[in-house]
Amino acid sequence: MVRDYPRSARIASQIQEVVSEALIKKIKDPRLADASITEVRMSSDLSYAYIYFSISFPSPKKVKDAEKAFYKAKGFFKKNLGQSLNLRYIPELKFEYDTVLENGQKIDQLLKSLKEKEHWSDDDGEGSY
Repeated sequence: MVRDYPRSARIASQIQEVVSEALIKKIKDPRLADASITEVRMSSDLSYAYIYFSISFPSPKKVKDAEKAFYKAKGFFKKNLGQSLNLRYIPELKFEYDTVLENGQKIDQLLKSLKEKEHWSDDDGEGSY
């Protein structure tokens, strides 16, 4: 049987599922109320799981508070992973704020402003090439 993707990707997917479920159903910390898990990446030796999260309506304070709350709950997440996954060793969890959505929004705003400037300069007759 040929597997479509490596073991690290399968474990990352399982970790994302378990941590997301725990975040929704079991964690009561209000600092994590608006948090969601966007991606999990494993180190090549499977000893580290890099867990990326996002926040609804982020602010620097909310992101910092969520990071602190994730690290405070790290033991809880590892315990849940140990009970849910059939792994010899549970990887060390590293939580990182995912800036992909924010970067995408910034790029979108830049493209819109460029398009507006181009449209505005076309109206003056100076925007032609």
